[in-house]
Amino acid sequence: MTTLASTVDTNADGFAGNRAAMLDKLSELEAEHAKAVAGGGPKYTERHHSRGKLLVRERIELLLDEDAPFLELSPLAAWGSEYQVGASVVTGIGVVEGVECVLVGNDPTVRGGSSNPWTTKKIFRAGEIARKNRLPLINLVESGGADLPSQKEIFVPGGRMFRDLTQLSAAGIPTIALVFGNSTAGGAYVPGMSDHVVMISEQSKVFLGGPPLVKMATGEESDDESLGGAQMHARTSGLADYFAVDELDALRIGRDIVARLNWRKQGTAPKQEVTPPRFDDEELLGIVPAELKMPFDPREVIARVVDGSDFDEFKASYGSSLVTGWASVHGYPVGILANAQGVLFSEESQKATQFIQLANQADTPLLFLHNTTGYMVGASYEQGGIIKHGAMMINAMSNSTVPHISILMGASYGAGHYGMCGRAYEPRFLFAWPSAKSAVMGPQQLAGVLSIVARQSAAAAGKDYSEEDDAAMREAVEAQIEEESLPMFLSGRLYDDGVIDPRDTRTVVGLCLSAIHSAPVEGASGYGVFRM
Repeated sequence: MTTLASTVDTNADGFAGNRAAMLDKLSELEAEHAKAVAGGGPKYTERHHSRGKLLVRERIELLLDEDAPFLELSPLAAWGSEYQVGASVVTGIGVVEGVECVLVGNDPTVRGGSSNPWTTKKIFRAGEIARKNRLPLINLVESGGADLPSQKEIFVPGGRMFRDLTQLSAAGIPTIALVFGNSTAGGAYVPGMSDHVVMISEQSKVFLGGPPLVKMATGEESDDESLGGAQMHARTSGLADYFAVDELDALRIGRDIVARLNWRKQGTAPKQEVTPPRFDDEELLGIVPAELKMPFDPREVIARVVDGSDFDEFKASYGSSLVTGWASVHGYPVGILANAQGVLFSEESQKATQFIQLANQADTPLLFLHNTTGYMVGASYEQGGIIKHGAMMINAMSNSTVPHISILMGASYGAGHYGMCGRAYEPRFLFAWPSAKSAVMGPQQLAGVLSIVARQSAAAAGKDYSEEDDAAMREAVEAQIEEESLPMFLSGRLYDDGVIDPRDTRTVVGLCLSAIHSAPVEGASGYGVFRM
């Protein structure tokens, strides 16, 4: 039998404590998400509505198919920085006329929708997702261009936005621009480099330089409409492919464009009959311990995520700190690698290497469930070849060409983060639970290492070592690393695609797998040299 059983006791004190801790973290997360949804706040929201305009999230909702899901990406971008949470842009994957598309919508209630450094990073990530997963890209444009005080961090890398649009088009991936307001200066190239452009009467303004700049540069007197209005671009310049009378008309035209793309997925279709998990996803709130040093069985998570709780475990008796096996999620086949006891030994590394190769032979996407403190250290493990065995796993994962999805559930430290397909290894999607932590190592370990090095340095110099100073240093370092390893801090820097409620894991993974199969899923035909 491959159907998983469960030993979770929902009445146990430990479960209740874990659940309470997770709910507290989710409340904090909800408060931060609310900041992104609020945009520029009531004053600018009301002013925007008073001009007869829709908010960016209202535009997205009307563009999407009725009751279609929207997988928002990077909602906490810019968290912890001087800029508004959300980075003045909304990105995500949604269904338009039955077609999964990547949507990028400027939020004009935040500094006129201008781009700061985190805005560009967020847009780059959305473009990367569109390209790798072969998803049409729709820009909902209303932006004042670069946030000028921070232009030094935007101008040079910002050109990638236009390169990405042209490369998507060259790859046969449609790009659509719905222009709801200003699209000025460099921003004018968003519609300029899109395949399909819709502009709105007396609302769209697309020009390289507005009237004040033209006056300063050439002495010419001009106005918005003659320089870049929708009528002009529809009748004279030809930049506008479609002329809309208002925002609702523009959204209707946008839907019509997608409907006529004749877009078809190139990946394998999911199974028609899908059985939900046998266990309640509500129980995911109490499975991960509040204290990550406490181990938990990842099979309990798998049993609440995969179809029918059916999991065909691979090498179940070997390398038990890493659980590997085959399952399906919403009808899509997946290979799963899930950390059990945290540490990766040589056996786990070799097991993972073989499993990843098998997944590539079978053209099967991989799902990585993180809870690892890294690869094992110590003289006996070094002598046993942990470096070369860990390198084998990282080699196999790095050169695997089937799509990867990573979910950070608990710890994701050190090279274990790399071996389990962390951000640097370009998983198609990476999400974190509120319980996750990621860093070079745990705060206590890192502070302890610094303490040992400082003691040795003092001894080598023949100096006394202050225990009081050491305690203060350790406390400060632990606090810093703790803060910098938390999911909201990392998500704010776009090291993941969002922090999700554990109960949404099955839905999020299913949406990702569906998006992934817009493109062909093909395994690697060869690898580099494996050190034996």
